[in-house]
Amino acid sequence: MSTSLAAIFHETGRELELRQLARPEPSGAEVVVRVLGCTLCGSDLHTFDGRRETPVPTILGHEIVGEISAMGDAAPSCDLAGNDLRIGDRVTWSIVASCDECFFCRRGLPQKCLAAVKYGHEKLQPRRELLGGLAEHCLLVPGTAIVRLPDEIPLSVACPASCATATIAAALAAAGDLQDRNVCLFGAGLLGLTACAMSHVAGAANVVCIDVNENRLTTAKEFGATHTVTPDELPDVSAAITEKHGFDVILELSGNPAAFECGWRELRRGGTLVLVGSVFPAPPVETSLEEIVRRNLTIHGIHNYTPHDLLRAVEFLTAHHDDYPFAILVSEWFPLEAAAEAFSRSQDPSRIRIGVRPG
Repeated sequence: MSTSLAAIFHETGRELELRQLARPEPSGAEVVVRVLGCTLCGSDLHTFDGRRETPVPTILGHEIVGEISAMGDAAPSCDLAGNDLRIGDRVTWSIVASCDECFFCRRGLPQKCLAAVKYGHEKLQPRRELLGGLAEHCLLVPGTAIVRLPDEIPLSVACPASCATATIAAALAAAGDLQDRNVCLFGAGLLGLTACAMSHVAGAANVVCIDVNENRLTTAKEFGATHTVTPDELPDVSAAITEKHGFDVILELSGNPAAFECGWRELRRGGTLVLVGSVFPAPPVETSLEEIVRRNLTIHGIHNYTPHDLLRAVEFLTAHHDDYPFAILVSEWFPLEAAAEAFSRSQDPSRIRIGVRPG
């Protein structure tokens, strides 16, 4: 029987368990990939340190790139873009596998599928243990949107495509046309840096990035931010570049309630607020419903993304990964056996991403 080494998460404060698990032979529409690399997302860190609940035991990690090693007899013959899929292809895939038939799938929300399988978030089940990135192999179940990766995209750039990049693609789709618009975003982590670059490419007149970490703000300038400020500096910058009208679009990517309180007041009449970062418990915020109505504001919540967003993410990275220093954002790689050390190193706010690479 073939096996695959995995780092299993049981609970906060307990060591990751390194265990050999049976490697399934794919049947039907299933695909097995050899994991080439997995970067640790903020939600992985929140789960690991107890700020976010997930079913356990589980294999964490969902920003994954893999190489197809086996395909079931009904496995998809092509990816989302229509490219042929073959054994040996380097691929990424959607964080959620969906059924395409349930209430939410039929309403354009496959990420909320009632029969969803969410990579890096599933409790170990017989024959479906290998569903996370912190393992040597991953089983892709039916309903997984797969994208073949061009050879020119480095591993460090490609891994976050299936989370950070695709999520920002979804957020900007909700934001609408950015040509000549003033965009403000809170948080200069990977989501924020990606949003700077994608907004810049989309033709935004100004891209204002807000954070409290000066090093991250410096990095944001390399990703297309026209202004980098702390929250206290925002009102003056907003007044200067928007003629006191406020921003066309604000993206809240930090998950900090204080960022929402600071940001939504800087929206212009008819502006759009897109909330992305609030994916862990936090204190509630106060809003004025009258202000929302009288100012004609639009508020979108974005959690995960659709397969089309993943395709647009890969297309963006293919076209622009050399225009912005995405490759340096994964500052260090650890072997799978040292996954616990990778989590520890990720607590350093100067690290945008840490990667785990089996073998």
